[in-house]
Amino acid sequence: MTPPPSRAGLRFRTIWISDVHLGTRRCQAERLLDFLKHTESDYLYLVGDIVDGWRLRRRWYWPQSHNDVVQKIMRCARHGTAVFYIPGNHDEAVRPYCGLRFGGVYVTNKAVHETADGKRILIFHGDQFDAMVGYAPWLARWGDTAYDAALYINRAVNVVRRLFGFPYWSLSAYLKHKVKNVIEHIGAFETFIVERARHHNVDGVLCGHIHHGEMRSVGSILYMNDGDWVESCTALVEDAEGALSLVNWIKDRDRLLGTGLSDQAGEKRKNG
Repeated sequence: MTPPPSRAGLRFRTIWISDVHLGTRRCQAERLLDFLKHTESDYLYLVGDIVDGWRLRRRWYWPQSHNDVVQKIMRCARHGTAVFYIPGNHDEAVRPYCGLRFGGVYVTNKAVHETADGKRILIFHGDQFDAMVGYAPWLARWGDTAYDAALYINRAVNVVRRLFGFPYWSLSAYLKHKVKNVIEHIGAFETFIVERARHHNVDGVLCGHIHHGEMRSVGSILYMNDGDWVESCTALVEDAEGALSLVNWIKDRDRLLGTGLSDQAGEKRKNG
């Protein structure tokens, strides 16, 4: 998949991002802003937890880079990109406004996107299908605090790694792959999401919430998670022909901007 050149650098039909967590120190707003400055799209889906209302209620943190991200998204809407905001659990205060449009951004609880080659993709954040959030919100908030602690440790580790010339390493990603209960939770979450997609008679399902970017087929359903902009800095993209890819902006940025998105970029997989 090689997107045609544009003034921004890379041209896509559709971009999906989620779990940005603006309003927290863990948000990698500068990297997201860099991604948005170098890409253009016809459709932009904000798949929840764009703003972290949980954290902002406890302590206000809003540097200029976070404001720049919001302004860039609004500028995309003004310049013709169809922007959809699907609230998550951290920005659940936006949910009462579903069905309304603000500054060209349409707020909706879920959406069905049709790709260029005719595949129908169901899109929602995913927290409504997470038993931890739905039935034990206090435990979800405790987990959010523990996640912050892991990120704090991770920053310290990576300062040392940079001093010795080693690349970025993610502690929480490592723990997700090694801790049995977390793996089981992610697996159960993905299985339930796919089952919901089958009930909606769609070809694929796309969500965020668990900060674990992935693309894989589960039977006849294509399961997709666009990851996050706290650690992995990943986005899902669709090209003009309908091909879908998971792009890691940390790992792929220089190569993508230098050569265009090759057939090996991210974890490319054709719909169907």
